[in-house]
Amino acid sequence: MTQRVLVTAGASGIGREIVRAFAAQGAKVFVCDIDGAGLDSLAKEIPGSATKVCDISKRVDIEGMVAFGVNALGGLDVLVNNAGISGPTASVEEMDPDQWEQVIQINLTGTFNVTRLAIPHLKKSSAGVIIIMSSVAGRLGYPNRSPYSTTKWGLIGFTKTLSRELGEFNIRANAILPGAVEGPRMSRVLEDRAKLSGKRVDEEKNSALAIQSMQKFVDPKDVAALAVFLASDAGKSISGQMLPIDNDAQKTV
Repeated sequence: MTQRVLVTAGASGIGREIVRAFAAQGAKVFVCDIDGAGLDSLAKEIPGSATKVCDISKRVDIEGMVAFGVNALGGLDVLVNNAGISGPTASVEEMDPDQWEQVIQINLTGTFNVTRLAIPHLKKSSAGVIIIMSSVAGRLGYPNRSPYSTTKWGLIGFTKTLSRELGEFNIRANAILPGAVEGPRMSRVLEDRAKLSGKRVDEEKNSALAIQSMQKFVDPKDVAALAVFLASDAGKSISGQMLPIDNDAQKTV
């Protein structure tokens, strides 16, 4: 069976690697992102993929995107909720409440709305799969990143609830918890931490690596490979789980 896969925020980073990995397995892939240029580039790289610009913070955008995507795919077997933002770097006391609400809106409410609208279509699949991108911050505290950490913890509860609600329909739900992933987003996080701490960026990087037993950033291709595994027959007995892929991080970066 050719899997029909919808990936949110798939134009770059982990999302793009997930799209590549599913496409390499012969899946039919639909991708949304707020980055139109990135989607255009992806469509050229992966012929046959369908794309649509979507702002995950807007319910009306999500409603149109899910309907468009399912129609383009001819149904839906796998939903990969990858959309999310890092949010601000500040203490709780100094946190801008507007920025807090923005992170909640995209990371938590956006994921809820995409999933809510996808479920009726996943129920029609013989083997529906929901994959939610949480974070190592979803199992550990994250100083000065409270909105991000809070949403990633919330996504764990959402995943476990989905697995209980949807198991009878043969739909599995799991969360992936990446640690510090190599790429532009990690670079921005380190730069923000350096501004807050007064340290150099390379010092912050060394601190980030020191808390991991393998002392290297996670390859986004490895995260993608885990997503493909969870959606495959090899993962058919795995549901309601949170799977860290963090080089054995003992605390957040």
